[in-house]
Amino acid sequence: LVIIATAQATQLACTKWKKLPFFDPKSAMISALSLCLLLRTNSLGWAALAAFVAIASKFVVRIRGKHVFNPTCGALMALIAVGAPIWVSPGQWGNVAFFGFLMACLGGLVVMRSARADVAIAFLGFHALGLILRSLQVNEPMTIPFHRMESGAILLFAFFMISDPKTTPDARAGRILFAFLVNAVGWYIQFKLFGTNGPLWGLFLLAFATPLIDVAFKGARYS
Repeated sequence: LVIIATAQATQLACTKWKKLPFFDPKSAMISALSLCLLLRTNSLGWAALAAFVAIASKFVVRIRGKHVFNPTCGALMALIAVGAPIWVSPGQWGNVAFFGFLMACLGGLVVMRSARADVAIAFLGFHALGLILRSLQVNEPMTIPFHRMESGAILLFAFFMISDPKTTPDARAGRILFAFLVNAVGWYIQFKLFGTNGPLWGLFLLAFATPLIDVAFKGARYS
């Protein structure tokens, strides 16, 4: 309730501040629900702050008419980076195949409507390849990378975060390159630095790559 209320209040305040023609509650609700799924904290104050940062960043951090950070990812990783008492629990959804299938189906509907299925599929492909190569490198049985792929959190990231049409490159070639780079950074953080939340850090750290990719690969702006 705190996250949703703060997100909607921030969206309304920023709409009036920017003198936009209409208030869009659906955009704020998507970010709020994503925070509800991923954010963990023992403080309502930090939960509210995360919602505020997520929505406000869309209006404040912009380049060439596009907001730079995926709102949910940007808020989570920015607060974690400054040492806030919040965390992300990537294993909380377990490895139930049915839930993964359900997430894929629901996510597929979202990305197909926003014309961003390519970046989600590319990320999942690169992610699977990276896990298999890692297991081959350390002589693990193939059951281990296949088990790692059965993650609701990864499907949530692929279909609802990296596929955000407002923060991904305009051209398809650019989006596939972006998916590769995000996965590469996440893979390095997870398997070389032995950190957590690799894909989230990859998306956060490469947010400013999107404007550069848009310059190199021309494409139609999402509307």
